[in-house]
Amino acid sequence: MGEIGTPRREYLYELRYIDLLMIERGYDRRHRHPWAIARWMTYNIMQAQCGSKAMQEAGINSINDLLKFPWDSEPVAPITDEERDQMQAEMDAMNAQLSKPSLE
Repeated sequence: MGEIGTPRREYLYELRYIDLLMIERGYDRRHRHPWAIARWMTYNIMQAQCGSKAMQEAGINSINDLLKFPWDSEPVAPITDEERDQMQAEMDAMNAQLSKPSLE
């Protein structure tokens, strides 16, 4: 909630599962982009300074050989409609439980 800038009330009661999924993916994308730029710039600077032949001799044939990120090899599995509906039902049940007044 804090880093993504979503108010707690909206997070708990107003967002659907698909909304949360899209927020999470956008948040990840925002943090991956600067790292990808840094890797790309480093690769090009090394190529300019060392030359492509020296880089190939060192085993660096592509940008991914220079620095591997965990998300480079992550498979992206699409969520089926049934999975999404099940997750939404679970979230609705949790929201209903949270919105009940406590008997303290």
